Amino acid sequence: MSQNLGWIIYVFTGALLLSGADVFVKLASGKVSNSLGVLVYGSCTFTLGWIWVLWQKLHGVTLHSQTSGLLASIAVGVCFALVTVVLYVLFEAGAPISLVSPSMRLGGLLGASIIGLVLWHEPLTLRYIIGVVFASGGIYLIVTR
Repeated sequence: MSQNLGWIIYVFTGALLLSGADVFVKLASGKVSNSLGVLVYGSCTFTLGWIWVLWQKLHGVTLHSQTSGLLASIAVGVCFALVTVVLYVLFEAGAPISLVSPSMRLGGLLGASIIGLVLWHEPLTLRYIIGVVFASGGIYLIVTR
């Protein structure tokens, strides 16, 4: 368990940032056109990416890439951009953040978790199965209120 403590702070930080992103999309919906909102999001991502690359170069970090890594990175960008599009559309249509965000996040977590089992042969344990059952039940309870 102690080996997880090194990265667990990043998990909580990421979760906090994801919820913040959802809240800010909800606040922006209807006040900026969806396409402009996604463009601003993409511009911020692009700018922060350049700053990080320049920061690493200034500190002597060697940048490397393989074709498969670049293609996967493009897929990451496309997926996150499309998630943002979906959030803008949902929130503009009046969907409640208290249903949309948890359902999307838990559904995404379940999908990624199952992919981890199938593609990377990560361990399937009783604790994992119980967690999947609880997460699935959570999605059901949230969506059906």
